[in-house]
This record gives sequence, C-alpha cells and structure tokens, in this order.
Amino acid sequence: MIDFEILKKSKKSRARLGLIKTEHGVIETPSLVPVATQAVVKTLDNQEVSQTKSQILISNTFHLHLRPGEKNIKLNGGIHKFMNWTKPIMTDSGGFQVFSLGFGKDLGIGKIIKRPQPANSSKSANVKIGQQPKEIKITESGVYFRSYIDGSKLFLGPKESIKIQGEIGADIIFAFDECPPPTADFNYNKESMERTHRWALKSLEAFRNQGLKSKSQNRQALYGIVQGGKFKELRKESAKFIGSLPFDGFGIGGEFGDDKKSMIKMIDWVIEELPENKPRHLLGIGYLEDIEKIIKSGVDTFDCTVPTHFARHGQAFIHAPEQSSVRDFASGSASQKLDISKAIFAKDRKPLDLKCDCTVCQNYTRSYVHHLYRAHEITALKLLTFHNLYFFNSFVENIRRKIKKGLL
Repeated sequence: MIDFEILKKSKKSRARLGLIKTEHGVIETPSLVPVATQAVVKTLDNQEVSQTKSQILISNTFHLHLRPGEKNIKLNGGIHKFMNWTKPIMTDSGGFQVFSLGFGKDLGIGKIIKRPQPANSSKSANVKIGQQPKEIKITESGVYFRSYIDGSKLFLGPKESIKIQGEIGADIIFAFDECPPPTADFNYNKESMERTHRWALKSLEAFRNQGLKSKSQNRQALYGIVQGGKFKELRKESAKFIGSLPFDGFGIGGEFGDDKKSMIKMIDWVIEELPENKPRHLLGIGYLEDIEKIIKSGVDTFDCTVPTHFARHGQAFIHAPEQSSVRDFASGSASQKLDISKAIFAKDRKPLDLKCDCTVCQNYTRSYVHHLYRAHEITALKLLTFHNLYFFNSFVENIRRKIKKGLL
C-alpha cells in the first residue's frame, strides 16, 4: 500500500506538491520516474542512479517475465534486493507491449505521430475493429505474444500480469490494459477501452486474491489505467470509470494525439474526472519541453526514456547559454542539446554544461567525453546518461521549488 499526501496546490494551475509514501521510501512529487526496463538503468549501477537524484524507477513486467523470470527474481528476495535498489520501484503491466510489439511495430509508429502522414502512407491507415497485429493476438481474456528471445508462445492477461508483478515485488504495479495505436479509429478505441475496463476489474480481483494469499503482497499498491485514445468522449468515460474503482492511484496511458497541444488537452480531459486525493502517473511521456506542461495539468509522476535514450546517442541536455544558474531554468526553452560526437568538441575543455554541478560536469571535459564517444568506449554513454538524468531530475526539482513559492 501507499499513502499519498498533497502538501500544496497551485493557485495558477493544477500543479501540486505531494508525497507518495511507500515501504521503500518517500517520493516527493512531481517526480520523474527513470526507466529501468530490465531492472537496470542502462550503463549505470544503482548507486550512480541514486546520485542523479532519482527517487523511483520503473521496470518492465513483460521483459522481466521473459528474462530472468519472476520466479528467479522472487528467489533473490524480490526486485529491490535483486537489483540492489533501496528506493521505490514501479512495474508496468505489459500493456504497452500490446502496442509496441503489435500495431506499433507493424506501422512503425510511436504513441505520438510527430508529423502528419501522407494519405497514401501505410502509417496513416486507420486501425479498425476486427484488425489484429501481425505478430500478437488480442483476445477478451488477454494477449498472445511470441518471445523475442526464442520464439516461444506466451500469454498475458490481467490475472497473469498481476501474478507476475506480485512475484517481482515492486511497490507500485499497474492493471493490465491495451495501449491502442494513434491511428485507431473511434470504434476500435471504444472497443479497446471497454475491454481495458473489464481487465481493470479482473486485475483488481486478482490483486485482492493475491493479497489474501500473501501478506507481503499487501504492501504493493495497484494503479488503474485510463485509455480512450484521442477522443474526448472516451477519455472522460474511461477516467470516470477507472476513477470510480478502488485503485491506489491512476495511470494515464495510450496514445496522445498528433501533436503536443493535443496531448495536453487530452491529459486535461482525464485529470478533470479523476479523484483528486490519489496520485496520477503519466505513462511514457517526458520530453523536456513537455515536463512543465504536464505538471501544470496535474500529473504527479511520469516515466520516460528521453534522458537515457538520448545519452546513448551522444546527446547531452544542457542549459541554454543565456541561463546563469542551475536554479534559473524552468521550461524546455531554457535548454538545448549538445551532440558530443561533433568534431567541434575534440579540443573543447569546458564541461558538458557550464551551469551543472553533477560529478560528470565537475570532473570531465567535453573533449574527453567526445574522445570516448568517438572511440566507442561505453564509459561515454555512462557519463552522458548520468548527466542527463541529473539534469532532468534537477529540472523537476526546480519545478517543485516554483510550485512551493507559488510561481507555477
């Protein structure tokens, strides 16, 4: 179980300061949740992750089920002991893989279509009722997948997802859902949403039954997930339904329209209908330019791969040149990305970011990180990942400061 306390509500927006209290520590919200897909933040050990000011991580139920398996994690004392992380952990339900390994893979798209697709593009075709992805099968009881490791068949439904997450042992787990593609039409989204609602009820039942069998699993909190696609009517209906159920918190999932303006509007529809006294988590969104906007909409926690993914591609987030202090930035416009692979940095003796006080910026030059990256040394990815996570966490920390001061 968790305890959620709202410390302050903004008078200028829906932003709020809060505390999520778990068995493994307290999370100050709003908060970034870095992604540790396979029980690790890529390139970092968990002591280093903690030093980036990270408060909580999210791991992937589907991938951990395939390797090393939830039973192995349980034998190691649960995910916290398994990965030597003493702070809170979330696990997703596996519902995102219904999209990413399904229509997302088929159409080559993500949760947000960044550019309008040409009318003759296969990516622009609406997904309609009755359509199935090529490599998975969605049924009323759950989803049939094939392992990307050995090709074996596996099935994941509400009962299975909750059981796996129970054995993994994270502090916060999610109900099983279907994440529909952004090209799905209204009727497909409606059918998918209604199935997700039935799965939410089954997830709650499975969670209660597990709690009766194992007192240790009573320490977990279960979040329900709101779906409904880009359609206001469905989003509000889903938020009302999921919000009426006895979940400990709520995830906002699915796709988020064709652009960033649509995304904020869709989040607003959902937040308006959810209970105010429980935490809200935005699944899979967190570009730097989005963070202040989603927090102002009332989101408490959010997970994204942006800081770590960009780091592995040689990109460091830094303060824009006109910013004079690490405490001054508060919006995406106050930052820029530095491509460390460029030859211009070969003799640059400055730190990655002149205004950053992380250990990377205090001890290494752009020239050195550039050399490591061009030499394909994995330490370059480690240094960039550490810096980016520290930068993002500092960014959110400053937003919490602004809410506290009544500036946001």
